[in-house]
Amino acid sequence: MDIKNIAVVGSGSWGTAISVLLERNGHNVTLWSWKQSESDALKRDKENKEFLPDIFLGDKISYTSDISCVEGKEIIVLVTPSSVIRSTAKSMSSYVSENSIIVILSKGLEEGTLKTLSEVVEEEIPQSRVVVMSGPSHAEEVARFIPTANVVASVHTDAITTVQNAFMCDTFRVYSGDDILGVQLGGALKNVMALCAGIIDGVGFGDNTKAALMTRGIKEISRLGIKMGAKAETFYGLSGIGDLIVTCTSMHSRNRRAGILIGQGNSLKDTLDKVHMVVEGVHCAGAAYELGKKYDVEMPIINEAYEVLYNGKSPKQAISDLMCRDKKDEIK
Repeated sequence: MDIKNIAVVGSGSWGTAISVLLERNGHNVTLWSWKQSESDALKRDKENKEFLPDIFLGDKISYTSDISCVEGKEIIVLVTPSSVIRSTAKSMSSYVSENSIIVILSKGLEEGTLKTLSEVVEEEIPQSRVVVMSGPSHAEEVARFIPTANVVASVHTDAITTVQNAFMCDTFRVYSGDDILGVQLGGALKNVMALCAGIIDGVGFGDNTKAALMTRGIKEISRLGIKMGAKAETFYGLSGIGDLIVTCTSMHSRNRRAGILIGQGNSLKDTLDKVHMVVEGVHCAGAAYELGKKYDVEMPIINEAYEVLYNGKSPKQAISDLMCRDKKDEIK
């Protein structure tokens, strides 16, 4: 294997898990934390006790809170919350080498601008080659080397090959694609659907309800994506239906856990305090709502999620309103 020098920017559960995977693959991995105390704890404990407990961090991983650690790295894995992607990219831009590969594992959209994360990174670090990776990949399972498959997309075909070679192993398979927009939209918008799936559980509804949500949810996601220029088939692959299934059905999903709490009557603030992790679906719901209006796309589930999260609508009333909409053709 071609050993790479890799920086992983972001030491939450996903950043930690991917560092463990890449170190196991034989690469030289540096894991960056946003604060020194967190970096010190990781180095001391060889475990991320807060976000990924009971997972041993390899002896060869290096730890730092100095963003200059990305200098000279052939691959930079960006896995911070979507809300700080731009500020993080801006802070590291001057250290990124010409043609370095930046792999975006974060999932979301930039609030306000409604831009994809690849667009944000390309604006702040124009000298880099950006690749996005998405798919059904809970950190808790990747770190335990449970078989997982993802997809990477980029306009740079050589960068895709490099990333596949660096990440792939007997427990992590990486497919390739060129629909960088579709891969990101699927990964971002499924978080809103996972929140809704949790709400269904929280209010006490059943599997029928959740299956309907997931099926109609991927329809909404693909309808918007196609209108924006993405490929329809992308949403029926790993970054679309694959990620939607795992996020809507697993208790590993922080978005689903947050939805359960909201469905049980907790306020949004109390919910976020209890989950104690970034819930991307909350941030993305607003951006998705605005995109639906911008592109004049019918998105009833997204709209109701927005009403529940931001306008205090009763979850049961939102579900009732969805069920009582006018009759329509399923395919259209």
